[in-house]
Amino acid sequence: MEKIDIGVGGMSCQGCVKNVTAVLLALPGVSSVEVSLEAGTARIAYDPATVGAEQLRAAVEGAGFDFTL
Repeated sequence: MEKIDIGVGGMSCQGCVKNVTAVLLALPGVSSVEVSLEAGTARIAYDPATVGAEQLRAAVEGAGFDFTL
């Protein structure tokens, strides 16, 4: 497992945190997600052989949030 920290823009409440967490955890290869509303970040533990940054980006942006590395 590897860990990556990403920026997540557009979150305004705990509901947003739950949405971001859920869409990332739904990806095959993602084992854990810690989202901080205050910092606007997410720390993701994932298997790089199964999922990559582009899939993470697509999930976050598909949920209506901004993604930055």
